[in-house]
Amino acid sequence: MATDIDFVNYLIDQLNGIGVVMSKKMFGEYMVYVNQKPVILVCNNTAYVKMLENIKPYFENGETDFPYKGAKEHYILDVDNRETLIEIIKEVEKVSKIPKKKSSKK
Repeated sequence: MATDIDFVNYLIDQLNGIGVVMSKKMFGEYMVYVNQKPVILVCNNTAYVKMLENIKPYFENGETDFPYKGAKEHYILDVDNRETLIEIIKEVEKVSKIPKKKSSKK
């Protein structure tokens, strides 16, 4: 089941005010970027973040899962809890890097 664009738009609305937020469709699923940094992977209408040390306290009793076959385990975000969602994504954005553009081979 692919992610519904309405879910992605809701997630982006929840992140309003923390910087430039955009999404990019990838293989029927989405990556959400904050200030050009990939921070949230959205698969099957579920928002995932990497299991980073600086956000571990937010997920003491939190849910985890694998976003797709072959992926590493991720934390699952509660997208309805806007205040906590923004705190977590600010922490993720601090340690995320802007992806380098791949040069095309000729």
